[in-house]
Amino acid sequence: MSRQQMTLVIGVIALLCQAAGAGASGIERTAWGQTPDGTPVHLYTLRGGEGMTVRLTDYGATLVALEVPDRAGTPASVVLGCRDLEGYLKPGPHAATIGRFANRIAKGKFTLDGQEYALAVNNGPNHLHGGKKGFNTFVWKGESVEGNDGPAVRFTRRSPDGEEGYPGNVDVSVTYTLTPDNALRIEYAATTDRPTPLNLTNHAYFNLAGADGETIKPVLDHVLQLNAERYLPIDATRIPTGDLAPVENTPMDFRRPTPIGQRIAQANGAKGGAYDHCFVVTAGGAGGLVPIATVTDPTSGRTMQCFSTEPGVQLYTPVNTRRPTTQPAHAEEKPLKYAAFCLETQHFPDSPNRPDFPNVILKPGETFHSTTVYRFSVAP
Repeated sequence: MSRQQMTLVIGVIALLCQAAGAGASGIERTAWGQTPDGTPVHLYTLRGGEGMTVRLTDYGATLVALEVPDRAGTPASVVLGCRDLEGYLKPGPHAATIGRFANRIAKGKFTLDGQEYALAVNNGPNHLHGGKKGFNTFVWKGESVEGNDGPAVRFTRRSPDGEEGYPGNVDVSVTYTLTPDNALRIEYAATTDRPTPLNLTNHAYFNLAGADGETIKPVLDHVLQLNAERYLPIDATRIPTGDLAPVENTPMDFRRPTPIGQRIAQANGAKGGAYDHCFVVTAGGAGGLVPIATVTDPTSGRTMQCFSTEPGVQLYTPVNTRRPTTQPAHAEEKPLKYAAFCLETQHFPDSPNRPDFPNVILKPGETFHSTTVYRFSVAP
């Protein structure tokens, strides 16, 4: 081998080693404590080339932090989260994976193939977010995923037959990828050995002004554009009436960019006004990703675009939110007012009891697929 050939080979080996090292450094896995029953929990950190950092934990397949630069280049997490595992062992604003069925099922009951199933009732008279022990309360198996789309972590678990009253063993995976175009892609997949309802989402509480400082600004001045011409009216227990009502001339109309707080007092929700409604996504493709929403914080300039394959999105603006434990401890802490908004991509609430709604029954031999993308940029 000539000197020139040897130099070329050494150069290629060096480049391969550099690429391998860059891939390895894109994902960090560290111990993050253990649950009360002694199960180890881990924290995964994904770093991208555009200044974004994503932190995940296998407890609940949860998004812990999503750090995004503002127009000055200063990064801050745009999701409410906890600084340690202890915070996630308590109720709170967690960006966890929700299942088996996100949102509500009326009276915790549904009939499938002639058999009635009774689920846990944990939200007034209804079943909410998978029950008293939903997917967000389990430790999933986490693994790094090799690929060209950026650093990724896949979480998997089996939901056994009868869990919270649901039929069938369901094998679920959730893959988080930090892509080169400053986006977090969340991909869900599932199979079952018996017919069962399935509706998966992530319950991230977003605040584009920054959710990891001592002071968290309300999101009422965030400007939202929502690609939805219809929404689902709800009854007093927040179960859909069955109508798909036009948003026109209602507080639900975000077809043009509108501050979240502009008409929130008129929304049917908690005292003082709040959104907790499912919107019907306006189709823009043949079963692929469609643009759902764009949100901008005027102060920081951070802008988030949401894309999804799902037929609906739940806009949720909690009036009072418990301060997440990323924050300094305060002796007599008052709840945070309008501290976040949620865009939960999903199928419609109470779908197992509404045959006219899009199908949510997963059957043996089928594979459930769903994708949601949150892409970030900075407005001028």
